[in-house]
Amino acid sequence: MNIPPHHDPHCWGCGDNPSGIALPLPEEEGLSAYRATFSFRSEHQAAPGLVHGGLVGAALDEACGLLATWYRFPSVTARFAIRFLKPVHINTALQISAELREDRGRRLEIHGELMDRHELLADADGSFVHVPLEHFLRTPEGRAAGEAWRERLGS
Repeated sequence: MNIPPHHDPHCWGCGDNPSGIALPLPEEEGLSAYRATFSFRSEHQAAPGLVHGGLVGAALDEACGLLATWYRFPSVTARFAIRFLKPVHINTALQISAELREDRGRRLEIHGELMDRHELLADADGSFVHVPLEHFLRTPEGRAAGEAWRERLGS
């Protein structure tokens, strides 16, 4: 591997964060679609048995962001709009997907969907922007991660 990891291991969406959802990473760079299965757990609920809407949005942003970053490394969310269609239940296997709709150079337009079997629960449309790697090195944590990768890569 010649580039740093696309996401931090502590990431709520795709890392080893114990309160996260641990979405799997895309299989390769350059893909224009992403799909995964996961479940929200009790720590993600708002009303009894139902997932907090902000976490539904965060999961969709994560799936779309994973696709954006693996399509054009690195990318960040610039705009994100969510439609909540049905309640999302905890402890249920859900399918989440993201699809590249348009490549505008630095800006990527991506559509995401959250489904329970064949029922659409929520969807989102987002714009993601390619940024320089230095964008992530402005925090002490970012600088430490960058230094660790420089040492690992022998740069």
